[in-house]
Amino acid sequence: MLKKNFTTVTEFIFLGLTDRAELQPVLFVVFLLIYLITVTGNVSMIFLIRSDSKLHTPMYFFLSHLSFVDLCYATTVAPQMLVNFLSKRKNISFIGCIIQFHFFIALVITDYYMLAVMAYDRYVAICKPLLYTSKMSRRVCLSLVATQYIYGFVNGLIQTILMLRLTFCGPNEINHFYCADPPLMVLACSDTYVKKTAMFVVAGSNLTCSLTIILISYIFIFTAILRIRSAEGRQKAFSTCGSHLTAVTIFYGTLFCMHLRPPSETSVEQGKIVAVFYIFVSPMLNPFIYSLRNKDVKNAIRKVIQK
Repeated sequence: MLKKNFTTVTEFIFLGLTDRAELQPVLFVVFLLIYLITVTGNVSMIFLIRSDSKLHTPMYFFLSHLSFVDLCYATTVAPQMLVNFLSKRKNISFIGCIIQFHFFIALVITDYYMLAVMAYDRYVAICKPLLYTSKMSRRVCLSLVATQYIYGFVNGLIQTILMLRLTFCGPNEINHFYCADPPLMVLACSDTYVKKTAMFVVAGSNLTCSLTIILISYIFIFTAILRIRSAEGRQKAFSTCGSHLTAVTIFYGTLFCMHLRPPSETSVEQGKIVAVFYIFVSPMLNPFIYSLRNKDVKNAIRKVIQK
């Protein structure tokens, strides 16, 4: 006879960032401000790119989708987290937790490859400018973006199915502020070997693959830039890559710290701090990183202000 997995846990309780009651209102205000800045910044970036015809290029097309994905994955966590800061019982239903788990993984993986495609776009623009129009046509750009979304959500679905195969029959307190892999596996009553292995394989392979695309692209980009004779030309080429490199450093640095460690109580505690950076800080900073260092975006902002 086949032994069926069953779930006796109907809800989970978040332990959050801290159990100190006096800090909850302060944290609510801080994270509310961060989330509002994130929403305002990313929505504004999408609006600017859509409204200004000069920004209707592949680079800004990918940037608008990066802003959209950043906004979405911050939204999968932030509202529930903000409610919990002001609630005595910080609970989420089992189904709600699984849904949050699925969308978060799907959107983060999509973000990996959105940054990778943006690096490839800069490679074609700088290293093969004469072929840029044909290689980065609207059809190609749409195909690249669609592939990223589909791939991200398929990965999220696989991880969710593996999580649903685990049995949760004991403690239901998640030592985190959202439904993440390591703290959920700590609560499982059944063997987590398959899920743990899948987590490392998926996280490691996607991080490595996307980062490899970025690194190879930038090796060719820097080689091409060094061949430019004029200092002004080199500076202009570097300026188009500086914002992207800054965003990549912040995002990938925190993700490597978060995912490439075995799940344990210590790693979960450390993971909370790291998670704050890539869930809240990175999506909040990206619109500023791309706008403050970009003349086209600055000009678009001036036009909107003048209107």
